[in-house]
Order: sequence, then C-alpha cells, then structure tokens
Amino acid sequence: MSYRHGSARRRQWSVQKLRLVFAGTPAAAVPSLERLAASGHEIVAVVTRPAAPLGRKRLLTPSPVAQAAERLGLPIVEAARLDAEATARIAASEPDLGVIVAYGGLVREPLLSTPPHGWINLHFSLLPAWRGAAPVQHALIAGEAETGAAVFRLVPELDAGDVFADLRRTIVADDTAGALLDELAMSGAELLAGVVDGIADGTAAAAPQVGEPSFAPKLGIDDARLNWSASAATVLARYRGVTPEPGAWTTIEGQRLKLLELAASSDSPPETSLRPGELAASGRRLFIGTADAPIEVRRVQPAGRTGMAAADWWRGSGRDGMVAE
Repeated sequence: MSYRHGSARRRQWSVQKLRLVFAGTPAAAVPSLERLAASGHEIVAVVTRPAAPLGRKRLLTPSPVAQAAERLGLPIVEAARLDAEATARIAASEPDLGVIVAYGGLVREPLLSTPPHGWINLHFSLLPAWRGAAPVQHALIAGEAETGAAVFRLVPELDAGDVFADLRRTIVADDTAGALLDELAMSGAELLAGVVDGIADGTAAAAPQVGEPSFAPKLGIDDARLNWSASAATVLARYRGVTPEPGAWTTIEGQRLKLLELAASSDSPPETSLRPGELAASGRRLFIGTADAPIEVRRVQPAGRTGMAAADWWRGSGRDGMVAE
C-alpha cells in the first residue's frame, strides 16, 4: 500500500489542538472517528443520521457512528440532512475543522464555510475516479486493478475538491466490496489523521484532481442481479462488487436465490460445457455456466432461509439442466 502527498504516519512533534466536528454514519466511518478521538484534537460534535429500523423485527437502531460516539462519550447530533437546524447546532460547537466520512448527505453553504478551516472528506477511491456513494463497489464491478482512498477538501461540486493525500491498494482476485471497504476504512483513518495534523500545524498542502472523473452512484437490488450471458470475469466482478450489499442474486424457476459465495473455476463440470445460467453438480461441487467458462457456486441463501452450502441446497432441490435467469 502506497501513499501520496500527506503522510498517514503519526507525527512525532506536537501540533495545534483543533476543535473537530465529525460527520459519518456507517461502520466504515467508525475507524476514523476512533482514530481522531485518540489524537490530540478535540471532537466537539459527532453528526450522524438518525436511528433506523433494522433486522426482521425492524428494531430502531442507532447508526454505527452514533454507537461509537456514545461509547467514546462524545456529543451526538442526529440529523437526516444538514439543514438550517443542523447547521445551527454544529455552529454552536464552534469547530475549527469539519471532517466527513460517509455521512450520507451533502454539506452545503453556509455550513461548508462555518469551520474556519472548512471541511475535509475521506473518500474510498483514487479521485477523480468513482466520485459518489459507492466507489469501492463500482471499482470492483469495473474490473479495476487498483483502488485506494483519498482525503480532499470539500467543495460544492460532488467529490471534486483538491486532494491532500491518498493511498493505493492493488485489487486481488478474492476481494469483495465488504472486505475491501473494511481494510480501506482502517488505513484511511490513519491517512485522515495525518491530514488533520497537517492542517493543524500548517504543513498540509492540497493539489487539484487530475484526469477524467467517473461516478459511483448508490447500488440498488436490481444492480445485484447477475447476468449469466456475460463472461465469467464480468459475472465475478459484479458479484464481488455487490457482496455483501446489496447481495448478488439470480432467479431459478421464478424463485430468488441469493449467491453468497462464487469462485472462478478451471474445472469443467461433468461431460459437456454449460449454457449460460445452466447448473450442474460434480461430486460435492456445483457449477453454473456463463458466456465463456463455468463458475463454482459455493454458498447460497434461498428465499426465507439461512445461508447454506450450495451442494446441500442442490441435493434438496436441484436437477441437471436447471437454468438460472
């Protein structure tokens, strides 16, 4: 993993103590909150989206950032959007710098200019690639060879501000969006902390983004349906990009089947090649056809049931020649 511009390493000299407002919501933002809480800076407010109903029982559950902030004893501002009321509450805390990591809403004026040092954002891509809500997912779906994280200055245009620092990470064959995001959240927290220290001591410098931007809108359930008429590489890239959320799926005889684990396979299922979407078993292994090569199906989740080994599901309901759509 390599770094550019600012350093993510802990500085060995003292820096000016800044008053920070931190905005974030999902688990990917928690390492950054924890890292900044452990620094010499003061977090005067943690802004996060309100509690939401989760699980089968739809229990009202605080965001991962709210739970972390409560554990750390930090003041919490719950806001579905950063409107005039939220702006007033944030301004009352008199922050020097705003820090945002996957909050889930836009920072607009006058809030953008409220902290004297403005706002910085930790984003999980190599900007200007994959501006938007789902950068890791889109990088995997597109078959990128490399991704990373960047800390940039927030401006009114989406993810377009000058970059203080970034880090690079090679994408490997078994990366899924969830695992890769977890890793970048940890390394990105160190990158972010280094930039905050640089702003505090006046050494931070940002450079304009270079290149043509690409965009990464939020993925919906329809984006997670796999197209078996595509190549095996394309199918696997989408599977990895939508795992664990929104979760890869297909339909078999009109029933949705969630695909929890797929893998490339150099093996051929018995006897003949498989048509796109056709399933066949070989011993304890289950294969599915694509446009050019079979893929091994390792774990599935039928509708209304828990995840299970694909071979066990197949023994209970499968037959040779069954086709996924």
